[in-house]
Amino acid sequence: MPDTQPYKRPVALAIFLIVAGIVGWLAAFALTIEKFVALTSPGTALTCDFSVVVQCTANLESWQGSLFGFPNPIIGLAAWIAPLVVGVALLAGARFARWFWILFNIGVLAAMVFVVWLISQSIFVLSTLCIYCMITWAVTIPLFLALSLFNLKTGNIPAPPRLRSVAGALLTWVPAISLGCYLVIAVLAQVRLDFLATL
Repeated sequence: MPDTQPYKRPVALAIFLIVAGIVGWLAAFALTIEKFVALTSPGTALTCDFSVVVQCTANLESWQGSLFGFPNPIIGLAAWIAPLVVGVALLAGARFARWFWILFNIGVLAAMVFVVWLISQSIFVLSTLCIYCMITWAVTIPLFLALSLFNLKTGNIPAPPRLRSVAGALLTWVPAISLGCYLVIAVLAQVRLDFLATL
């Protein structure tokens, strides 16, 4: 059942959606520019190439970097507008139907699955870490956690009362959980690539 308590505008979530949208979009834009440079000036060193391990050229030139037949950053340019618009609308007082929140959450879930796949490909297949890609990872993880827990807490995603209560409690721990996820990624990258030695 959706939350029957008086509506309280989710200001914190709205602000986070706006910040996430802006940061994610800027990362996608920067990576798109780097792709243009790589296409128009082959062999030119890209500004995101710092070492053999920390670079974006290998990612951009791989098939993983154009999974759907076009550069992945184009997906980011389009997709990151969504949380930005939703956040602004919430601050303006908009209220969304339950189906909207579910569809929005499904979209963010798809982004999270895509990011997890990209992380695995970067670390275990391409053996590189792309700065702008990592910014996207760093934003997508807390976005997925915050939105999913918010929807569980408020009943937008059907859940028993106990699960809703747990989601509400975990919502305040999103920063800590996200840091834990970053740490896992960093450890995997260090063990697999020893990226600290290449900085």
